[in-house]
Amino acid sequence: MNERPGNQLFDAYFTARDMRDVFCDQGRVQAMLDFEAALARAEARVGLIPQTAVASIEAACRADHYDFAALGEAIATAGNSAIPLVKALGKQIATHDTEAERHVHLGATSQDVMDTGLVLQLRRALELIEADLAQLAETLATQAWRYVATPLAGRTWLQHATPVTLGMKIAGWLGAVTRSRQRLQELKPRLLVLQFGGASGTLAALGEQALPIAEALAEELQLTLPEQPWHTQRDRLVEFGAVLGLIAGSLGKFGRDISLLMQTEAAEVFEPSAPGKGGSSTMPHKRNPVGAAVLIGAATRVPGLLSTLFSAMPQEHERSLGLWHAEWETLPEICCLVSGSLKQALLLADGLEVDADRMVRNLDLTQGLVLAEAVSIVLAQRVGRDTAHHLLEQCCKRAVAEHRHLRAVLGDEPQVTAELSPAELDRLLDPAHYLGQAHTWVERAVAEHFALTA
Repeated sequence: MNERPGNQLFDAYFTARDMRDVFCDQGRVQAMLDFEAALARAEARVGLIPQTAVASIEAACRADHYDFAALGEAIATAGNSAIPLVKALGKQIATHDTEAERHVHLGATSQDVMDTGLVLQLRRALELIEADLAQLAETLATQAWRYVATPLAGRTWLQHATPVTLGMKIAGWLGAVTRSRQRLQELKPRLLVLQFGGASGTLAALGEQALPIAEALAEELQLTLPEQPWHTQRDRLVEFGAVLGLIAGSLGKFGRDISLLMQTEAAEVFEPSAPGKGGSSTMPHKRNPVGAAVLIGAATRVPGLLSTLFSAMPQEHERSLGLWHAEWETLPEICCLVSGSLKQALLLADGLEVDADRMVRNLDLTQGLVLAEAVSIVLAQRVGRDTAHHLLEQCCKRAVAEHRHLRAVLGDEPQVTAELSPAELDRLLDPAHYLGQAHTWVERAVAEHFALTA
């Protein structure tokens, strides 16, 4: 059946197509049908239903057999998607095998179908996200090494601070990606678990065969069997959502930095260019950071969605009214937004355009002031900290007032030249000689990436 029309104008911009496929109507329905087919196989393995019923049930568990528009209308009355789907599944089977129809959905409840179906979707979503994160980390590691010694102005409170390197900045982005990859690995055993509890979580309808069937079902779906059903214990899903929120925020930081570096006044690093990319409807000269906008947009939207997941955690007793329902579209939307952000981040990281000469010129915009600390630190060891700090502060004010380079002002100051030679001053006011541990930070971030990848 064809997918129902939706709001698709922005999908290509904010969502990766492969992630949208996971959470489209067909993807949702197929995941629930995969649960039903696996349940039939598991119950046949244990001997609860005849083996002859399995083939007919499996044959009907194909999403393209079902009318999604009709299911959608039925959901409005039924209150969830599993009730009309199971009913439609039974009718589909009964047209060919009335005996097999009796054994559909035996012992399960609607939430078992929907939650396990969601876990199956999240497993695929997790694979896509992990693959993109791994590729992004590899690209960032390469770029960090490429620009390990490329100096640019560090900025604190949006003002020039002291020199850093572009490689160090990229290594910061890389470190955040690496930590998110670690978090995803750690949560998988908690997330990728079966939901199977029946009406109230006891599986009473299956009697003594309940646990063997649950074990067989988990094996069929290649999921872990948790210590108990989790119908109203939603921490697993919320933990995953929270890690996705961290990913969105980290990518938003990446996008924010790129957009600031692209500003006309900075013009140091740019998104890769492409025909028609980043233009304006009225200004022909514009080159807008349209990729960075996706990263920032996702980082802005995901926290609100995540708050919905947290708000929906205090669910009532053994089945929730409304709070469970609030999750249905929320976590998929988070996955889709993160997927779109990752796709744009991959394009940005791979095609960064760097103007190293502009970085050097920008470092000198304040005519040496960004290296006042370097001079002050060395001078403090000779005349004392307070004296050195006060002296450099006065020289900086004079440089600004007189529109002169700090090197010239320092060269005219007897208290400075009495302690520092011209060669020492030249070295102290060279950004390449005041990069501290920037190279080490790149080494460490790249090493952590390779340790995780190995």
